[in-house]
Amino acid sequence: MITGASNGIGLEIAKSALAAGHQVVATGRDTAKVSKSISAAPDQLLVVKMDVTNATEIDAAVKSAVNKF
Repeated sequence: MITGASNGIGLEIAKSALAAGHQVVATGRDTAKVSKSISAAPDQLLVVKMDVTNATEIDAAVKSAVNKF
């Protein structure tokens, strides 16, 4: 699970993890921006809306990750 995956360090970490063959949960406040920035096979990438200051969104993101992977 990589937070802030729409740009900067988070984006680069997500791209590197995917390139290395890992499954990635890429999170950000704007899922459209994350999806536009990162492309991968559906079985490798899950993009989830998550603001790290919002406990409800964090809980939902973790549940989505567990369900997917």
